[in-house]
Amino acid sequence: MNNQTVIRAENISKLYRLGEVGTGTISHDLNRAWKKILGKEDPYLKIGQINDRNTNSPNDYVWSLQNINFEINQGDTVGIIGRNGAGKSTLLKLLSKVTKPTTGNFKLKGRIASLLEVGTGFHPEMTGRENIFLNGAILGMTKNEIKRKFDEIVDFAGVERYVDTPVKRYSSGMYVRLAFAVAANLESEILIVDEVLAVGDSEFQKKCLGKMSDISKGEGRTVLFVSHNISAVKNLCTKGLYLKNGENCGFGEIDTIINSYIRGGAEDLNISYKANKISKDTKAQIIEVKFRDDINTFNVFEEIYIDFKINVNQDIQGCTPMIIVYDSYQEIFKTFASDVDTQILKNWSIGEYNYSIKLPPIFKKGNYFINVEIGELMAYPVEFIGNALTFTVNENFQAEFKSYSSIRTGMVAYDIKWEKESIIKSK
Repeated sequence: MNNQTVIRAENISKLYRLGEVGTGTISHDLNRAWKKILGKEDPYLKIGQINDRNTNSPNDYVWSLQNINFEINQGDTVGIIGRNGAGKSTLLKLLSKVTKPTTGNFKLKGRIASLLEVGTGFHPEMTGRENIFLNGAILGMTKNEIKRKFDEIVDFAGVERYVDTPVKRYSSGMYVRLAFAVAANLESEILIVDEVLAVGDSEFQKKCLGKMSDISKGEGRTVLFVSHNISAVKNLCTKGLYLKNGENCGFGEIDTIINSYIRGGAEDLNISYKANKISKDTKAQIIEVKFRDDINTFNVFEEIYIDFKINVNQDIQGCTPMIIVYDSYQEIFKTFASDVDTQILKNWSIGEYNYSIKLPPIFKKGNYFINVEIGELMAYPVEFIGNALTFTVNENFQAEFKSYSSIRTGMVAYDIKWEKESIIKSK
């Protein structure tokens, strides 16, 4: 490990056991057995993660990561990319020492600040001020260091007016701003960020990217960044790590890794996404999203149809399925115009719904990726699924050019009119 190397991964693997796992206490195991006799749900049910969500595991064990090796130098900004279940978040948890690898080890030089889940370490009853000191202490900051950075943290988060208000009254945007501000201002040698750009408005996302760029280029610190936004990864990162089904498919210059990822996506295009398990713990869940007629190869100017199936567990005001389409460079299309565009928002009652959307024929030849989410007005997304679908557009020289007055310039937004909407069943 030379003087410039701050992270070295040596044969890192992580094995998970699927299905029923012991609770750790006899009383809990007896309680589980009694509930099973009564025909009730297991109160200690733990769900295993399958790294390839398109296939079922043949046994009770699955390798979330297997034989991962790489070296990261001081000042590198590394983008970790891959499909859902590829092992990206697992790798960051291992690096952050949230869990231990099954085999292999890391050699680290310096202190790590990590933002793995929004608001981890925040107490809802405590004020923003108190949570800054609490979260800073959890991340390893001393009291004097937090005091010195306090004004900078509050200014970055933009919560000056509410700093002495309990964070349970914060909006989700304020919550994630404060969490990121604390982690980013810790004077650590390594900053780990997992999908922070999946939430927040465009201004906040730009601010986060700018801060991470300053940390790397201006301060010479190392940043590990997981995102399904390929354009953000390309603009921020100098190196990339491509994970697929828990395996290292490439580590090197970011342009090379992104191109490898795109080629891999073209070879293994996602026609559909289906949830592994129906959850009752969320407001709403995307059960399935897929291309109409199971076709995801289209011609230029051809209309594209996408079908949703959504399970709603509680009444929600102002909520809708959302789609973001991007290529390897930038976001191309969104199904909403702004954070306050209410024309596509729906009030959902408890039940199961079908939605279908027709995308405008604006896509040029190439490969595209689709993030889907259930968006709630002025709130944290109910659910976010990165790279749920991928599709290819081919040239069609017979196609006639069509103009759409509702398509706006810049990052294209579209006045959505759902093709159809129906309730399958009401609970």
